[in-house]
Amino acid sequence: MIRRLLSFILLAWALGFAWFALLLPQPAEMANTDAVVVLTGGPNRIDRGLEILKAGKSKKMLISGVDRDVRPPELAAQYAGSDRYFDCCIDLGFASVDTRSNALETARWAARNKVKTLRLVTHDWHMRRARFELDRALPSSIMVTNDAVATKPSLRALFKEYNKYWLRALAALVGI
Repeated sequence: MIRRLLSFILLAWALGFAWFALLLPQPAEMANTDAVVVLTGGPNRIDRGLEILKAGKSKKMLISGVDRDVRPPELAAQYAGSDRYFDCCIDLGFASVDTRSNALETARWAARNKVKTLRLVTHDWHMRRARFELDRALPSSIMVTNDAVATKPSLRALFKEYNKYWLRALAALVGI
């Protein structure tokens, strides 16, 4: 009986991993949202957020998880033609250090800015866990669009992220 249960759990875990690895979230279409939230931690995420602002599809952007030593002019200098957006439309979030605190920082920012629709930008392999945390932190009245930045993650990176996702889901289940 115990063997069958363990075999079933292992099979479910393996099938879940196959789903997780083979069907990564995709970039979203260019649709209007009140705001964009970009989670730091990898290339092309901020570029995608700026692309949305420049297309006029959102009016505000939060970059969550910015290192405390980074200043807006320094960051703007890395993205040609973005100075005006850093002056008017982009807020830098310095309060978060991980995906969970990204979600909490985003929820506070969304409330301050009266956001009703939000576009979440992060890497495809990170989107499911980021969205899980964001759904726990935001009120259900805020509509969230996943906008995954396509990558080519290694099997190791996918394995690590899949296990982080499930560990976080189990922790949330017991109230952590």
